[in-house]
This record gives sequence, C-alpha cells and structure tokens, in this order.
Amino acid sequence: MEHSHIFTILPTNGTSWSVGQPQGCPLGPLPIIYYSSLLCLGLPANILTVIILSQLVLRRQKSSYNYLLALAVADILVLLLIVFVDFLLEDFILAAPLPHSLNKAVQVLEFSSIHTSIWITVPLTIDRYIAVCHPLRYHSVSYPARTRRVIMAIYTGCLLSSAPYYWWPELWHGLADSGLVGKSHSDSNAGQHVLVWAHCATVYLLPCSVFFSLNAVIVRKLRQRRSCFRLRGYSTGKTTAILLAITSVFAVLWAPRTVMILYHLYTPQPTTAGPARTLHLITDVANMLALLNTGVNFFLYCYISKRFRGMAASVLKVLFRCRKQPPPPFYASHNFSITSSPWISPANSHCIKMLVYQYDKNGKPVCISS
Repeated sequence: MEHSHIFTILPTNGTSWSVGQPQGCPLGPLPIIYYSSLLCLGLPANILTVIILSQLVLRRQKSSYNYLLALAVADILVLLLIVFVDFLLEDFILAAPLPHSLNKAVQVLEFSSIHTSIWITVPLTIDRYIAVCHPLRYHSVSYPARTRRVIMAIYTGCLLSSAPYYWWPELWHGLADSGLVGKSHSDSNAGQHVLVWAHCATVYLLPCSVFFSLNAVIVRKLRQRRSCFRLRGYSTGKTTAILLAITSVFAVLWAPRTVMILYHLYTPQPTTAGPARTLHLITDVANMLALLNTGVNFFLYCYISKRFRGMAASVLKVLFRCRKQPPPPFYASHNFSITSSPWISPANSHCIKMLVYQYDKNGKPVCISS
C-alpha cells in the first residue's frame, strides 16, 4: 500500500516549511488507533471465521464454503502484511522504512495478498451464478476437487503476477523520483503508468465488472422466481445474500483508494501546506476504508446467516468457558448431496427430478440415482 506517513509533505523546493523534514499526519493519532483496532478486531474475527468455515467444509462439501474459507485466509494475510507490518510496524513503531530489499519483498507479498483477497470472490460469484441460474448442472460443474484446484490456482497466480510490483512507484512523491533501475526517465514513467493501471484494473475494474454483471443476472433470476415455492433442503438464499453483501461492500470501500491512486498518477503534487495536508488526509482515509474490507466479512456472515451466528456462539463458548464443544447439528452427509432445481411450481411439483450424488476419493461427484 502507499506509504502516507513517512514522507516529506512538501517537495524540497524552498518553501516556508522545513525542507526535507517529515511533517505530522493531519489525522494526528487517529491512524494508529484505527489500524490497531482493525488488527485487534479483524484478526480474531477472521481466525474465528476460518474455524467455523473449516467445520462447515468438513460437514458439507459445498464449494461456496471453500471459497469463503480461502477468502478469510487471504484477509488474514492482508491484515498481517499491510495493517501490521506496513502501517503499524513501519510507519508508527519503527518510524522508518525497512531495509530496501526486505521492504520490496514485503511489498510484493502485500500486493499478492490484496489480489488474492479480491480474486477469490470472483469464482465464488461464478459458483453462485451457476447455482441460481443453472441448478441442475451445479454439482457436475462445481465440486470440492475442482474448487480446491481453483483456489490453489488463484493463490499461485496472484503470487506470480505480483512480482512486477517490486518496482511499484512512490506515488506520493510523484513518478519523477522513482524511476526503474537502468531505464530512462520516459521509459520509467511509461512502465510505471502501465503498472499502476494494471493494479487498478486487477484490484477494482475487472473484479467489479464480473461482480456487477453476474450479480445483476442473479438478482433478476431471483426476482423472476420470487413467487415460486422453494425446494426444502436446497437453498441458495443465504450464500447468495452473503455474496451480494461482500461484493457490494468491496465496491464501496475500494472505490476511494482506486480514485486516489489515479489522482496521484496524473496530478502534480501540491507545493503549499494546505493542499498538501488535505491530499494527505484524503489518501489516509481512502487507505483506511480499503483495509476495512478485510475486517467486516465476519460481521456480514453473522448478520445474514443464523447458522453462522449459532456456530460462532458455540465456538466462543468453548474458547471462553473451556467446555467441550457440543456435537454439531446434522445438516447433511458430506458424502452425499441431493440436488434439484431450487424452484418448483405447483403445476410441475409431481415431476421433480432428483439427482443423488456421491463424491469419489478425489472429490468428484458420481451420480448414483435419479
């Protein structure tokens, strides 16, 4: 993420401020209080989410649970690498940057964790689209073995694709002072413009395009079938509501940071104290909102899903009272799944086609009856 606390607010051009001396943050102690609170609340919340979703994955081989579990793990990495190392440790505790090589390595991991946290939601959206719009094909397309391969591909791809961000420019200082090693100034600016635009497209523009297009189809499909009866035991409602909440919150919280990145890319840095401090403040707030996205998913799950709330309360009772956890309620065997269209009409209720799947040792569904 962009450093906004260790820098010289005014460029070294002989202004009325002390040249070359870093100035205080316009928000005062608020950033350190905010990021400390976010870490203290978000990290336990995501760890609790991992525990709950791990139990759900073991009980019910459901692809959406695997994606949400992978999302919680990615959010933990973002909190550790960015909130703790980048902002708290480097900007406030040490008040100095890490050694150059270590700082660049951490920077690559930061971008990898950000991209992973965002792109895990893309296959979740596709999974929900298939479940709602093509329910009879769902278990033949989305099954545990394929889900695990998709998750591993996203983690690996995001790590490899983050290597170019080793040369991420210091946008606050402008591109003139952060050229790529061994290249001319014009080549450096061109390369960094491409890198910044690639980041904006990766973290916001492309994912939001997928979210908005598929979610629009999902919502339209649900509205069309609103008056139909629901097949008991097969509901996509809660998981779809969680998906809509996650993607909507992401689109709102990450929009200011994306705008500020492009603003810093194309706008000269201010040379007077007032505009410089205002821009600094807006940049801080944009980063705060973006990182808030890593700590709110647990509360969204609790608000939407009664089952998740119950399991969270059960786990917390075990942790704080040291009691043996009660046996979980039976939902469905993880070896079998029954699927049909989640919507039936009274006219067609006499000819419902039921497909019973059993998963083999590799997690692929095998239809054993119909």
